[in-house]
Amino acid sequence: MPGYQIKLEDVAIGGVADVHIRCLLDRQQYADPLGAAAALGISSAAWPLFGMVWPSGLQLAAAVAQRPVRADERILEIGCGLALASLICHRRGSQVTASDCHPLAGEFLRQNLLLNHLPPLPYRHGDWGAPQEADLAPTCAQGPRLQGRYELIIGSDVLYERDDAGVLPQFIARHAAAVGEVLIVDPNRGNRSPFHRRMQAMGYTLQETRLLAPADAAGAIYRGRLLHYRRGLIAAH
Repeated sequence: MPGYQIKLEDVAIGGVADVHIRCLLDRQQYADPLGAAAALGISSAAWPLFGMVWPSGLQLAAAVAQRPVRADERILEIGCGLALASLICHRRGSQVTASDCHPLAGEFLRQNLLLNHLPPLPYRHGDWGAPQEADLAPTCAQGPRLQGRYELIIGSDVLYERDDAGVLPQFIARHAAAVGEVLIVDPNRGNRSPFHRRMQAMGYTLQETRLLAPADAAGAIYRGRLLHYRRGLIAAH
């Protein structure tokens, strides 16, 4: 037994077929018998967050589902969790790599690829909280580390805490192509302004779209923003 409970969900995304997702049963799940998560600074409270289907993840998946597939575009999902957006991109034929710092994210992705009868999808260990990431060995206990640059970087609810040192923009800078885009879904966490200033300093322009989704089964209405950054000669999609 893995020490945690799971469930299977069918996730509906507009314009594409439902995605079958193996996820954690609830936010009470926790299993870190070898201390792998603790060694990465993941607390027991934060441990289950990777394994839940979140509203912002649904919004990001919906956004990429409407995006034209480009043969020359490499896509990177950061803080992917269950990698719903990556699964959508992969199924549509895009070149996508999923990344996260949770020690179980890669295994859950592998299982969800099997559930959806999809071929393997590259997964890399990506931790923007590691400031010396560029100087670390190319592999770690979680597998290959994230390397290279991508024309499109996507993420949902990655502005969840204050980032006075700008570690997330620095992480994006290390992996973004000179000409490209960044798509971030933010559920109005309140940390957009400092992130935007740093992105602007890196040469990005911003197109911001308000997001409003109907109430879910629990009666919660989703409100957030889709932050679409562009750098270089990128035509609007």
